[in-house]
Amino acid sequence: MKPSKQVRRVLSTAILTLAGGAIAAGLPYDDTANAKADLEQALATAGTTKRSVLVIFGANWCEDCRALDASLKSTRNAELVAKEFVVVKVDVGNFDRNLGVAAQYGNPIKTGIPAAVVLSPGNQVLYATRAGELSNARRMSETGVYDFFRSMISSAKVKK
Repeated sequence: MKPSKQVRRVLSTAILTLAGGAIAAGLPYDDTANAKADLEQALATAGTTKRSVLVIFGANWCEDCRALDASLKSTRNAELVAKEFVVVKVDVGNFDRNLGVAAQYGNPIKTGIPAAVVLSPGNQVLYATRAGELSNARRMSETGVYDFFRSMISSAKVKK
């Protein structure tokens, strides 16, 4: 027995929805996240763990943002980031989301994304990208990303 058009349409919609959810699950930025609440939680955690907060601004449509996220998950980079930072990823959408959060930290997204800010547990900016330093992340090697973050950590520690 052949399913009706309506049943096929419902099944097709369900399959596409599930597939879209599976694809979205692998994306680094959550467009439903509450960036302000996430930052407050990260600052509280940073205070108790004596780490800094790393805020990464980006968007899922941005190839460099996805490349940076993937690179930060590599073993060496992941170990460095986990040791030094509490991480918050802030979705900027099409430069129409969480702009107030970016402005609060000197608008590091002005020259492109991904952009990064390092905060003390007291919410003081210790380092911020200002010249699009990460906007070419897809062309940076994992070692290049590691070296950039090591340098960022050194700069931030001088300000602590």
